[in-house]
Amino acid sequence: MNMNEYDVAVVGAGPVGSTFARYVAEKGLKVAIFEKKKEVGVPLQCAGLLGKKIKDVNILPDEYIINEVHGAYLHSPSNTILNVNKKEPVGYVLDRIGYDKYLAQLAVDKGAELFLNHRVEHIDIKNGEIFLKNKKITAEVIVGADGYSSIISKEFNNTRENVQAVQYLVDTGKDTFKTDYVHLYVDSKISPGFLWIIPLSKSTARVGLFADIEYHELSNILKEFITNNEYLKDSTILKKYPGVIPVNNYKQDVVKDRSILIGDAASQVKPTTGGGLIIGFVCAKIAADVVYGAINSEDITILKNYQEQYHKMYKNELKIQHEVQKTFASLNNDDLDSMFLKLKEKNAEEMISKYGDIDSQSPLVKEMIKTGLLFSILPKILSRKISNLWK
Repeated sequence: MNMNEYDVAVVGAGPVGSTFARYVAEKGLKVAIFEKKKEVGVPLQCAGLLGKKIKDVNILPDEYIINEVHGAYLHSPSNTILNVNKKEPVGYVLDRIGYDKYLAQLAVDKGAELFLNHRVEHIDIKNGEIFLKNKKITAEVIVGADGYSSIISKEFNNTRENVQAVQYLVDTGKDTFKTDYVHLYVDSKISPGFLWIIPLSKSTARVGLFADIEYHELSNILKEFITNNEYLKDSTILKKYPGVIPVNNYKQDVVKDRSILIGDAASQVKPTTGGGLIIGFVCAKIAADVVYGAINSEDITILKNYQEQYHKMYKNELKIQHEVQKTFASLNNDDLDSMFLKLKEKNAEEMISKYGDIDSQSPLVKEMIKTGLLFSILPKILSRKISNLWK
């Protein structure tokens, strides 16, 4: 095998691509990672709030945890507030740039070769060829971990949809925030997206939103929110971070010929929140095992097992989250305010605290159906539609 021949070529050195590369390098395969950026993790393109399951699915040193999160304030359009919390951490606010660099270095430490500032111009997924500016690389398997605008995914002829996101780093100049609580705000003009305040310290926070509207309008909504919000008035904007979030399509193909897709390139994100690291890390492990098996047995058709396992593990949860997302999108602000008031009146904060999960909505939805709460807070046609998912 010469210097331009690899067992596995990973396009994209984001956290999911780096994690996959580490797994296959640990198995003794010759692995290359091609990253178009000059620096891993820059610029920041994530809110950096991860559910506690992160520690079950990947390595997370404490030095990359800025805050432990124990709860959330959920705000309706007219500011009815639900306070949900748990004694143990429900999630972590991460230094995402530092964590992304750490995961890439782990892959290198295990033997993967990382090539920064290497933009892939063209690929041949039938023959396992990658064309860069001045050279051609061959690989038994090509892995698309190259994000929402994946050049690998385009070869699959997948229909891809994305939504815009924008986030600011703000400083209030005073002790404003409880660092172990996040704030989430709903509003029909951005549904099923939402706004967030994620404290980094008592005076600084990441403030952002995502929605299926144009970036300019999104920025105007965020500026207006900061100007009028009780916590953020007169705060200073330190940095601005634009972003794009792929819309989940759990039915799409993630295996074709000698290529597979993982992470945002496979739209492996939660429909309700747009977060994708937990799913991505789980799928990176599944994919690594399958890819190793295919190469080791010299049977590339084994790659199809990755798609089958991914769909088996996540199809139902993602289907439920799509329905939750569509339900929120159909509600106007009066509906949302009414729903929050009813939840408050029925002491639902305790139930949400007990069954709510950043990464999985199905336990909470099931409990709300079981107790009849869902039917009392939503219009009948919507609650019936969601409950039918379990029939």
